[in-house]
Amino acid sequence: MTVIREEDLIQSIADAFQYISYYHPLDYIQALGEAWEREESPAAKDAIAQILTNSRMSAEGHRPICQDTGIAVVFLKVGMNVRWESARSIQEMVDEGVRRAYNHPDNKLRASVLLDPAGARTNSRDNTPAVIHYELVAGDHVEITCAAKGGGSENKSKLAMLNPSDSIVDWVLKTVPTMGAGWCPPGILGIGIGGTPEKAMLLAKESLMAPVDIHELREKAASGTKLTRVEELRLELMDKVNALGIGAQGLGGLTTVVDVKILDYPTHAASLPIAMIPNCAATRHVHFELDGSGPAHLPPPRLEDWPQVTWKADSNLATRVNLDTLTREEVASWKPGQILLLNGKMLTGRDAAHKRIQEMLDRGEALPVDFTNRVIYYVGPVDPVRDEVVGPAGPTTATRMDKFTRMMLEKTGLISMIGKSERGPAAIEAIRDNRSAYLMAVGGAAYLVSKAIRSARTVAFEDLGMEAIYEFEVQDMPVTVAVDSNGTSVHTTGPREWQTRIGKIPVVSN
Repeated sequence: MTVIREEDLIQSIADAFQYISYYHPLDYIQALGEAWEREESPAAKDAIAQILTNSRMSAEGHRPICQDTGIAVVFLKVGMNVRWESARSIQEMVDEGVRRAYNHPDNKLRASVLLDPAGARTNSRDNTPAVIHYELVAGDHVEITCAAKGGGSENKSKLAMLNPSDSIVDWVLKTVPTMGAGWCPPGILGIGIGGTPEKAMLLAKESLMAPVDIHELREKAASGTKLTRVEELRLELMDKVNALGIGAQGLGGLTTVVDVKILDYPTHAASLPIAMIPNCAATRHVHFELDGSGPAHLPPPRLEDWPQVTWKADSNLATRVNLDTLTREEVASWKPGQILLLNGKMLTGRDAAHKRIQEMLDRGEALPVDFTNRVIYYVGPVDPVRDEVVGPAGPTTATRMDKFTRMMLEKTGLISMIGKSERGPAAIEAIRDNRSAYLMAVGGAAYLVSKAIRSARTVAFEDLGMEAIYEFEVQDMPVTVAVDSNGTSVHTTGPREWQTRIGKIPVVSN
């Protein structure tokens, strides 16, 4: 009988979450490099270049790929001949490992887990508890998969109870465009089919833990080998989802996904459950085993295996903007798709800060910060370590702030906003009515963005932690004009253009 010691599991979990915070799975990053080579859309190619550059920087600097260092998800397959040498439960041991990882002094990770989700929503401060999935299996060792799933991609998860005669392909192609770009493509789609609703969701999540291997499946098909129905579905969905033209960051392009993963399970004769969960550009997972000989050893990948792609600020392709002298007239002159390099001081704020601002205005209270002619960046940065002024600080999903947009533009003096992904109709209407603009930063390039931040200080709502309002001073921070003062959104025009160019799926006019 194999004995697994408490400390071996705890330290292995801690090491794993540190490891995946700064190392992409090599299979994913190489697939993304191939997508960059193929990409014909300039906007999408630029976004992928930022993600690839960020990935190498994170691997070299041992700092998070994304500021959203995720909710900790752990899959355990425990051999039935295993005995645990511990007075703690597996949940307690895993949580202690997560606690160590997220509070590591040399690479502190952002704590995003909130207790009492339907009430006070208080941050646990150490990203515990983890979400654990157990399975008892034959054998005398423990197989473990650790994954960090960001909120932007998790929030786009979908579940449907189809009729048995319904088309799975049609449902996926109808559903993916409704997910917007908040899940930070190019990524991977995990699909679970069958079982019961909760089983389908678990299958979809577990499918994302497998390596990118769609190229092997293509070779298998080309060789004339008979494919299973699931394999046929993977290839069909891979081609058709990419033919939607959504592209990197939703800007329009050839690659929306680098793989489609599917797991299925027998289901009731009256049912066809289907779940879909995306993995974002910050795909993070690692697999290892414990056999009683000690903690897991996680060998670092070779940096020379990273794609040789480097993004640099280019004033020949972008317009430099001075935020300290920015005017409404200048904001109104920006064009859709225009690349800007931001310089000067900006404010930050996310969901909790916006909610508090609204409550203060409703009570007639003065705000602690003057937003007049200022730009706000939707971000919750990682705490700095060593000589950093701020940790990785990529954008959060902008649509969550849509309901506050008109209030911010009309009651605070704000003139522009920065986030990731598209804006919804209400926000676009408010932007158009106020001759404002929305700027998009690349999700999945958090460490790269942080290097453009020259100073950072908390200016309001310090009790909100990473959701406090900061003032950043930036130098050549790259953004794209995603919604201009006329309400034109590149997240609408870009995918429509590239879906037409690809020409495999008819564009439906609204």
